Amino acid sequence: MYTADCEKCFGLCCVALPYAKSADFAFNKDGGTPCQHLNADYRCDIHKNLRNNGLRGCTVYDCFGAGQKISQVVYNGKSWRDNPAIADEMFNLFPIMQQLHEMLYYLNEALSLKETHSIYTELHKAMEKTEQLTDQAPKSLIDLHVPTHRALVNDLLVQTSELVREKFKKNMENHKLSKKIKNRDLIGANLRGVNLRGANLRGVLLIAADLREADLSMTDLIGADFRDADLSGANLEGSIFLTQAQLNSAKGNSKTKLPPSLSFPSHWLN
Repeated sequence: MYTADCEKCFGLCCVALPYAKSADFAFNKDGGTPCQHLNADYRCDIHKNLRNNGLRGCTVYDCFGAGQKISQVVYNGKSWRDNPAIADEMFNLFPIMQQLHEMLYYLNEALSLKETHSIYTELHKAMEKTEQLTDQAPKSLIDLHVPTHRALVNDLLVQTSELVREKFKKNMENHKLSKKIKNRDLIGANLRGVNLRGANLRGVLLIAADLREADLSMTDLIGADFRDADLSGANLEGSIFLTQAQLNSAKGNSKTKLPPSLSFPSHWLN
């Protein structure tokens, strides 16, 4: 649920989104312009070799199911290629829908946790409200002020995090990394084998950090930046708000312990 199904999408992320030449993208592309690797059937002709072709950024993007929602539900299977009159609207709608589906992904996870029983009603209402927003007419949805709704959802996600990590707070009290975690800066840090169980790593920069054999169980990982971090042998079981895209941006191996809803990125096993 709330995961991308590219077979049911018209390649929206390959068209709607812009990107600049960088370490993550081999060339510049304007929003609304199809990627040069997008085929007529809306499939990528180098999908299995994106990382080797300088398009690592594509492998760490997740629409959370927004692509197929727009393609199959909102526009009833009408594509932007066959119906150019709706193309711009589809492309403008896509990033809005993606943000709402990301919220639904997190809310759905929060509802599945036994620790959130005390706020279940509030979470359920937020879930219903967000679903209702995704069903609005395209023009109304494009005009939606997403930050306002995100703030309401975020408050519940913060409460969820506190409830999940409550019994592990002592583990992080007076932790030698507390200040760096608070400042969200652990770039390149040597955290091999470190016990971070129950830590609030929300939005923390862990770029190129050495997290081999680290204990990241029961941590809040929403928005944590794992680009080029080494998670080989790390324990991520019980962590919350971790996404497949975050794992795809990191390094790891078959000994890394993951939540059951996520899978090993292919480059971890090659």
